[in-house]
Amino acid sequence: MPLPKISEARDLTDAELAKEILEIKQQLFKLRLQKATGRLEKSHQFKHAKHRLAQLLMLEGERQKAAAQGQPEAEQE
Repeated sequence: MPLPKISEARDLTDAELAKEILEIKQQLFKLRLQKATGRLEKSHQFKHAKHRLAQLLMLEGERQKAAAQGQPEAEQE
């Protein structure tokens, strides 16, 4: 299974991005529970979920930074 592409995440709206981040965090929680109870069969899912979460958080940070840079210019006028 290939790792998710960042280009797919860039097409998401802000609301979809926040929803996806929440879903990935819940998935990681469930994976940790499975690992602790010894029922985890596909350990590579950790790598994929962490990679996707990092992509989404980076994208969210970029959008927040761009929005913050845009607001002070409007306030100065």
